[in-house]
Amino acid sequence: MARLADYFVLVAFGPGPRAGSGEGHGQILQRFPEKDWEDNPFPQGIELFCQPSGWQLCPERNPPTFFIAVLTDINSERHYCACLTFWEPVEPSQAPACTGEEEEEAGERPSPSALVPPSQLFAPKTLVLVSRLDHAEVFRNSLGLIYTIHVEGLSVALENVIGNLLTCTIPIAGGSQPDSVEEGARTISLGAGDRQVIQTPLTDSLPVSCCSVALLFRQLGITNVLALFCAALTEHKILFLSRSYQRLTDACRGLLALLFPLRYSFTYVPILPAQLLEVLSTPTPFIIGVNSLFQAETQELLDVIIADLDGGTVTVPECVHIPPLPEPLHSQTHSALCMVLDPELELADLAFPPPTTSSSSLKMQDKELRAVFLRLFAQLFQGYRWCLHIVRIHPEPVIRFHKAAFLGQRGLVEDDFLLKVLEGMAFAGFVSERGVPYRPTDLFDELVANEVKRMRADENQPHRVLRHVRELAEQLYKNENPYPAVAMHKVQRPGEGSHLRRAPRPFPRLDESTVQWIIDQATAKLQGAPPAVRVEKKATVPSGPPMAAIVERNGVVHANSARRLEVVRNCISYVFEGKMLEAKKLLPAVLRALKGRAARRCLTRELHLHVQQNRAVLDHQQFDFVVRMMNCCLQDCTAMDEHGIAAALLPLVTAFCRKLSPGVTQFAYSCVQEHVVWSTPQFWEAMFYGDVQTHIRALYLEPASEEDGPTAKGEVGPAEGGTPGEEAEEEEEERSALDVASEQRRLWPTLGRDTQQELVQKEESTVFSQAIHYANRMSYLLLPLDSSKSRLLRERAGLGDLESMSNSAVTNSMAGSVAESYDTESGFEDAETSDVAGAVVRFINRFVDKVCTESGVTSEHLKGLHVMVPDIVQMHIETLEAVHRESKRLPPIQKPKLLRPSLLPGEECVLDGLRVYLLPDGREEGSGGSVGGPALLPAEGAVFLTTYRVIFTGMPTDPLVGEQVVVRSFPVASLTKEKRISVQAHMDQFLQDGLQLRSCTFQLLKMAFDEEVGSESAEVFRKHLHKLRYPPDVKGTFAFTAGSIHTAGRQPRTAKEKSPSLRTLSRNLVKNAKKTIGRQYVTRKKYNPPSWEQRGQPVPPEDQEDEISVSEELEPSTLTPALALKPSDRLTMNSLVERACCRDYQRLGLGTLSSSLSRAKSEPFRVTPVNRMYAICRSYPGLLIVPQSIQDNTLQRISRCYRQNRFPVVCWRSGRSKAVLLRSGGLHGKGVVGLFKAQNAPSPGQSQADSSSLEQEKYLQAVVSAMPRHADAASGRNTLSGFSSVHMASHGKWGSIRAGGRSGASNLGVDVGSRLAGKDLLGPPQPNGAPSEPGFLRPQRAALYIIGDKAQLKGVRPDPLQQWELVPIEVFEVRQVKASFKKLLKACVPGCPAGEQSPTSYLRLLEESEWLSQIHKLLQVSVLVVELLDSGSSVLVSLEDGWDITTQVVSLVQLLSDPYYRTLEGFRLLVEKEWLSFGHRFTHRGAHTLAGQSSGFAPIFLQFLDCVHQVHSQFPMEFEFSQFYLKFLSYHHVSHRFRTFLLDSDYERIELGLLYEEKGERKSQQACKSVWEYVDRLSKKTPVFYNYMYAPEDSEVLRPYSNVSNLKVWDFYTRETLAEGPPYDWELAQGPPEPLEEERPDGGAPQSRRRVIWPCYDSRLRAQPDAISRLLEELQRLETELGRPSERWKETWERVKAAQRSEARQDGRSTPSSLLMSSVSHHRRSLGVYLQEGPVGSTLSLSLDSDQSSSSTPSSGRQAARRSTSTLYSQFQTAESENRSYEGTLYKKGAFMKPWKARWFVLDKTKHQLRYYDHRVDTECKGIIDLAEVESVTAGTPTMGAPKTVDEKAFFDVKTTRRVYNFCAQDVHLAQQWVDRLQSCLSDA
Repeated sequence: MARLADYFVLVAFGPGPRAGSGEGHGQILQRFPEKDWEDNPFPQGIELFCQPSGWQLCPERNPPTFFIAVLTDINSERHYCACLTFWEPVEPSQAPACTGEEEEEAGERPSPSALVPPSQLFAPKTLVLVSRLDHAEVFRNSLGLIYTIHVEGLSVALENVIGNLLTCTIPIAGGSQPDSVEEGARTISLGAGDRQVIQTPLTDSLPVSCCSVALLFRQLGITNVLALFCAALTEHKILFLSRSYQRLTDACRGLLALLFPLRYSFTYVPILPAQLLEVLSTPTPFIIGVNSLFQAETQELLDVIIADLDGGTVTVPECVHIPPLPEPLHSQTHSALCMVLDPELELADLAFPPPTTSSSSLKMQDKELRAVFLRLFAQLFQGYRWCLHIVRIHPEPVIRFHKAAFLGQRGLVEDDFLLKVLEGMAFAGFVSERGVPYRPTDLFDELVANEVKRMRADENQPHRVLRHVRELAEQLYKNENPYPAVAMHKVQRPGEGSHLRRAPRPFPRLDESTVQWIIDQATAKLQGAPPAVRVEKKATVPSGPPMAAIVERNGVVHANSARRLEVVRNCISYVFEGKMLEAKKLLPAVLRALKGRAARRCLTRELHLHVQQNRAVLDHQQFDFVVRMMNCCLQDCTAMDEHGIAAALLPLVTAFCRKLSPGVTQFAYSCVQEHVVWSTPQFWEAMFYGDVQTHIRALYLEPASEEDGPTAKGEVGPAEGGTPGEEAEEEEEERSALDVASEQRRLWPTLGRDTQQELVQKEESTVFSQAIHYANRMSYLLLPLDSSKSRLLRERAGLGDLESMSNSAVTNSMAGSVAESYDTESGFEDAETSDVAGAVVRFINRFVDKVCTESGVTSEHLKGLHVMVPDIVQMHIETLEAVHRESKRLPPIQKPKLLRPSLLPGEECVLDGLRVYLLPDGREEGSGGSVGGPALLPAEGAVFLTTYRVIFTGMPTDPLVGEQVVVRSFPVASLTKEKRISVQAHMDQFLQDGLQLRSCTFQLLKMAFDEEVGSESAEVFRKHLHKLRYPPDVKGTFAFTAGSIHTAGRQPRTAKEKSPSLRTLSRNLVKNAKKTIGRQYVTRKKYNPPSWEQRGQPVPPEDQEDEISVSEELEPSTLTPALALKPSDRLTMNSLVERACCRDYQRLGLGTLSSSLSRAKSEPFRVTPVNRMYAICRSYPGLLIVPQSIQDNTLQRISRCYRQNRFPVVCWRSGRSKAVLLRSGGLHGKGVVGLFKAQNAPSPGQSQADSSSLEQEKYLQAVVSAMPRHADAASGRNTLSGFSSVHMASHGKWGSIRAGGRSGASNLGVDVGSRLAGKDLLGPPQPNGAPSEPGFLRPQRAALYIIGDKAQLKGVRPDPLQQWELVPIEVFEVRQVKASFKKLLKACVPGCPAGEQSPTSYLRLLEESEWLSQIHKLLQVSVLVVELLDSGSSVLVSLEDGWDITTQVVSLVQLLSDPYYRTLEGFRLLVEKEWLSFGHRFTHRGAHTLAGQSSGFAPIFLQFLDCVHQVHSQFPMEFEFSQFYLKFLSYHHVSHRFRTFLLDSDYERIELGLLYEEKGERKSQQACKSVWEYVDRLSKKTPVFYNYMYAPEDSEVLRPYSNVSNLKVWDFYTRETLAEGPPYDWELAQGPPEPLEEERPDGGAPQSRRRVIWPCYDSRLRAQPDAISRLLEELQRLETELGRPSERWKETWERVKAAQRSEARQDGRSTPSSLLMSSVSHHRRSLGVYLQEGPVGSTLSLSLDSDQSSSSTPSSGRQAARRSTSTLYSQFQTAESENRSYEGTLYKKGAFMKPWKARWFVLDKTKHQLRYYDHRVDTECKGIIDLAEVESVTAGTPTMGAPKTVDEKAFFDVKTTRRVYNFCAQDVHLAQQWVDRLQSCLSDA
């Protein structure tokens, strides 16, 4: 029995410190009993809770209020304080406390008329009942009765009522059904004629909620209550607000009732008094109720969820995340709640709704809502008992919950909600309270054990769900109201409005002694009576179905694929049967299968079968296989190990081993340490408790073997390894550990003391022995095999925390670069190992402390363990040292032998092969991604470093790919970035650190060093690489060192013999230059010209930026006059004349040196040798073209206006318009800008002061005057608009798909120049990227346009009278090009695995790089300049320093304007002239030397070649060279194989003696030093650089489309050939496929020559050459077989073309200029579709070239006059010429009533027939006329529908035995030819 109430207290208002303010505090007037109960002390602070809003006087009498506050004491016991408050008048004369005498007058009733005086104040007074039971209604009735007695003046003594109330006892709740109604429902009376029935709940553990849950849902709604429910479970702070205190209490009670079966264990204050509001800022979670009056105080709370009960809102702050219930539970719960709360919802849409059903009462609805949540918990926690570990049974059960296994089996590892619930305090209480196997059970236990399957079945049937909810609700209701029949109350209440009447007197003071006497009497009576304690009915708690029986909802689709498990089983059986080859084949499939959980479990089960007596000794190969599979299993395990894989493998890693030498055994654990799971304390605890449970169970199951049970160290058998769910499966017949424990707990009270003591001791020693066992196990898996590696580990993520211990550098490198963590200075090995040992000891000790304390191990045993752990660790370290030593001696696993790469002549190996793995880098082709094909990468092999290249050779690691050799290489000089990477790829062996090398030839080597490669070797590799990449000067590059290593001593001598004047020339030249240049250079550069003997010594590096600073004036006396050439300079002049520039000047008719020296005035321009000593501009060539009228001595002054002294010089002249193209550096401030600004007011003083500007003005004027067109300036053709559009159209080629092309070109051609005067060059472009439509910006065309940088020409206003005009444009800087190139590299060769990129990321990165938009700008500017030149205006390109963008633009302009530069020879000349002679800084931009390392690689030349490639793609027939030629140059301009692209200017090349050495030294060296020489040699052997489609049109100007949409990404950036590496070193690339050609044995039947071509592996060009190359090769092969000397391909090709021409002439056709020729001038002559127009509508024909359109007849549009390439191949087939005796187009009249049609007819003498086809490339014959049947061939006449325009004599008829055929040729001549041919055939027959 229990007391109904513990204390009765009377609390009254006491005035506060500020008198008259109306505020005060509570005073306890009386409390009963006055002494505290022993079992329940009086709670403090009651007076605060009676008036939570504060004690205040009121101006009017309020009605009495009632609420229940809850106080929690220090032992977490809740005290319910029922408070009834009423108001009494305050009288000034009234004493604070009433005297006892007043009690007699209580019987008098006050008259109703005695109403309240108006100015009266009233003070509150509270009656409080304190109880540990929550019987709200009883408390309300009891206090109401006391108040009624007082206010109505009933004749009952209050002392008796209160005494009875305090002595009333009621039955304890709980137990089974009460034996009688009296026991379960107690009727009490307080002695005032009242009667109350108290019903105690049947089960104490089920909360009592009355209607509170239903009210909570009514106030807040479903979603809000669910949010609060989740917030409470996940330990958030919850605050309720309401104006009603009772509602706050109810809401809090309701929320707690929903949490059942979990108990809320944090702060719980349903009504918080105002004085305690600071409690809200506590850091711990809480559920608190506060009156809405204090809402303002809650505004600052940032992490509190506020539920406003009156407003029905729940406010969640931004910083708080409430994890939602996992799906589908959330939606199921939501719909069930809807059905309970709103049953009408289901019927709302029915056409004929049933009559409304009566909804449940509020109390019943309350229980239904709770039933929904009870079901929810049953579903959440289903199967939880299978994850309980029983650690101790006696003296008290100790139970732990295996959280990871529970989450893993439920498939909810990622679920935030469940994770937080399981980690919360409430769940910990749940486990300790409900985990006990033998205890009273309640509704929840039965539900979770027996109803889960039913709930699963009901999921999708709402009516069945509702039925189940109602059943549960019935039980909950019955629990609260076991006897609804007897619930009759009879309690007096005060009359209506009694509180308004004047009370006869204040509440009386009660007599303490009377109350105390009543209490004492009752206590004495109770002591005499026997204790009425009911024995609780305990039972074994049902466990329910095991988790495995519950189907996994979230399992992966193919997780249980039987085929995969079969593969795993087969592989393991092969391994143990020793069939290693079979196992190796299956291994990749197994490793893939092991991604699935089922396969991992299968692996652990299969491996267990091969362990006998806890040991399995394997041979080395088996051991490697097993370890590899284990690692693969573990790599996907999280730290939690939720699927129990690591748990199952733990006994195996200590079982599988191999013998290294006598007495030394290596166990598998030493090879699987680098997984995060081993360093997770929670994993070890779960494993420990699982094993302890197994052993404790065994202890009680097998009493016979008790002795060895607890003490055995015992390795663990297979059963314990599985997860608890699996154990259940395996041991269904046997009893589970919980069943055993339950049985033991039942027997425990019956055992004698000694037996009990013995059992406790046995259990304790079992736990202790397991703790020792686990200390050993943990040391196995935490101590690394190689103690030297512990150095690396020590500095890693605090080894003290042991976040991750490992013996493999795979994880090391993750924490950062391994090299950084080398502790080079300390050599104290032992100290370091003990450091690791210390960390491991600390980790194990922490573990041991925790588990032993929880499992109740005695303190002596615990101390013993602490002593033991360091010894265990030390012992294990010693064992490991021996194992490590022996494992190093093992014969290494058979690794593939290293394949040595083939080297170029002169290339030498610097570092021999380091064994590495080449990893996939994001280019899908190599790794067999979406493109298909085999996974060539990762490949295993070696990396070699030579003087020229970095080379990887190896084979794919995937054995299924086959024995393909994988080669990837790039020149050392092209390396742009090298970074260390961390590698997490699991190969055969574990890898250490990795290296990623990126090159500007678009190659990436992402390598991981094999473990045999020490980090020292890797470091040596990096240093050597760096040294080779950045030699101290240019002479250290491969182009110089190749081959010279052997002939270093002899070389200068041969040079001397061959060319005695060579070195003197170089010396003289440089000496003179030094002298001539004067002061400024000597101060800058103080070194002598290095001669060949000094080749090894470093040359001081070039200054980073320009050498000549403008401020330094030159002394005029140092300049040599142009004509006064000394004899020593003659040699210089001769050499200069032979340079490329000069040859080109002569070709362009810009003058020769001789004419310049004799100053022939007729020439507008002349060659000046003023710079032959490189005195004026060091980066210009020695000979320059300037206007005839300019004196040499003025050039010095002019040059000062330009950056780097690069003054304007002519570099090209248009043969037609005679306009010239000039180039210069950008202007300095006092250049053209100053000139324009000072124009309007020239004064004599100014011109003297700024003489160089005037000189410059004269210079520009001279350029203008030198132009022939300048004379016409006054005539009518001076405007560009007046320029004839026909003229434009006839000489240009706009890329346009329009049929005629003329209109398009003419529009674009008009007024090209000055519409651009700056602003709109890059303005609104045309759709095809051509410059925008012209606008009349100025009436007159300038003779000279100066294209300059916008920034540089700011504020310049061109004067209309001026003859030149500025075109300011925006150009990108070199740094932008660098940045763009870096992004382009990343886009084309990503570096990260393909999986990490989305399919669109390549295109996105490409766009972000802006590379194509830079190409677009270059092409756009170039096309603009081409237009200006073509229209007759000269152009000066004056951008940046004149050596980057200027060079790009000028070169492109010449390429587009002059067909000569589109030949092989011309392109070479263009590059030599514009790039080499005019000083593009190759060495500086390519960062060739150490000095340039910081500036990085700038791909200016590459960008130019890309532009050429774009033009080539659009005009494939205009270029003599192929695309391969451009790629070849792109590769070799950075490779340093040739000397051509080294150094920054001709001056530097002379200084090194490079410029003129070729003549002298060429024959002495085998290797080509010049790329051009190499190209020449190679072109003789192979047509690889030749473009067969080359068919140029004379004087063709190209105008390519430049819009980004018209540009293509160059395949140079994306394509690679893994079979042989880059194909640009021809000698290397040609190696392997030769044998394929010879495979066919002579004379035998020809074998199939077919082979599979893999993208990215084979070179497609070589595997599948184009037809012409193939035929040329075949021809050469046949000639060789016949023993003839094979002629060169070029000669064969020329012969074929000649034969083609002569045949065309015989056939009477006009001679085409080439084999593939088209003169339709405005077609874009790329392969594609074009329209042909004819009389019968236009037909679309796909062809390589269009017909001759010279004929004037309309029908010629349809005439397919020449053969296409398909018949071209017939040149190489011997018999073909007889088969096609004659062919051509004829119109043929169809049969009766059919029209005339043009057909292609072939006369075949051999087969004696006339065949006809639809068109000439048609291979399918449409009809045959057998000549044997022909009777006659006669002249015909035109019939209806015949072609109108054809001469009548062109018709003829052929009469056969069957019918007459009518034919019509295109003209009379052709008709005659056909008739003659047919006649001759007939006569021959």
